[in-house]
Amino acid sequence: MGRSTAALSTSCRSRTGLRVAALDAAQPFDREAIQKARVREQKKKDKLLTVGIVGFGSFGQFLARRMVLAGHRVLATSREDYTEVAQAMGVEFHRNMDDFCEEHPEVVILVTSILSTETVLSKLPLMRLRRSTLIVDVLSVKVYPKQLLLERLDPGFDILCTHPMFGPTSGKASWKGLNFQYETVRINENDPGGSRARRIEKFLQFFEDEGCNMVEMSCEDHDYMAASTQFVTHTVGRMLGSMKLRSTPINTKGYEALLNLVDNTIADSFDLYYGLFLYNQNATDELDRLEKSLQTVKKTLFKELHDIARAEMFPEGMSPPISLVRRLPSDEWNPKAKEPLIQLPQVVTDSIPAQVQALPGMGGEIKQSKWA
Repeated sequence: MGRSTAALSTSCRSRTGLRVAALDAAQPFDREAIQKARVREQKKKDKLLTVGIVGFGSFGQFLARRMVLAGHRVLATSREDYTEVAQAMGVEFHRNMDDFCEEHPEVVILVTSILSTETVLSKLPLMRLRRSTLIVDVLSVKVYPKQLLLERLDPGFDILCTHPMFGPTSGKASWKGLNFQYETVRINENDPGGSRARRIEKFLQFFEDEGCNMVEMSCEDHDYMAASTQFVTHTVGRMLGSMKLRSTPINTKGYEALLNLVDNTIADSFDLYYGLFLYNQNATDELDRLEKSLQTVKKTLFKELHDIARAEMFPEGMSPPISLVRRLPSDEWNPKAKEPLIQLPQVVTDSIPAQVQALPGMGGEIKQSKWA
């Protein structure tokens, strides 16, 4: 009886205390699976970069946040102290530019305003960076930074000029389908094994993986096209903004689009708009074209205008659909009278051909609407 008890006790201990060290059956944690996992992990690491961002304002933070989520190591420096903001998103922030450069980022992105780029570049201690560092700009103009970087940077630095044609507002939810223009300006000839070229490919791959539409284009072609797209868009938006447009109970889709344009352009700083004008040599031509086009439209509107047509359009007692014109009292109405039947603003009459201005009914007063 004692033996049986002891045997039972030993059996229980063996059941609870034994460990399985090996089995003949194949396990999911075999050597082949582990090796494949290591290869995948290495490939992921090979795609990652140490990226330094100079200028940690709204756009710098916008880029950094996505890069951290993609697994890249991100450093940042800026004129203001963004230590707490950076820590919250996993970015290493350095108040001192020397400390920033001594971290030896593989890629340095200049996220500055157009107007301050030259000043920031002159203050950056480039001698503390590796001479093989890739320097990237993200300005909205491209010829200017291209020329500046070629002039100021040691020949050992590689140069990539880019323009992410979106920002924190338009790219808030997703970057899918948003344009990303770039030009590889310089890769140093001393590139054993093609490591410098692969680094540029890895940097561009990040934006492609985020869904961007990658557009390889020279800086010169970019500025020529941007003058007709970006600069004109900002100009029209600011013109409409100065008109103090307001939402009404009867907005059309087109008018809503104009209000959105105003909101988007005014949200950007005037320095950005001024930089688009000052540092894009095509901007002045586009401004002239815009002004001439407005004059052409005005002349087309009023070239056939005369007093009899207006009198038929707006009989006595009826107001025009817009308060552009003002009728005189009915007792002054006389087709043969020299006094004006319809009075128009001076800015309008200036655009009307001389032969039309000579007709009765052209004047220069505007009546204010309740919406003004």
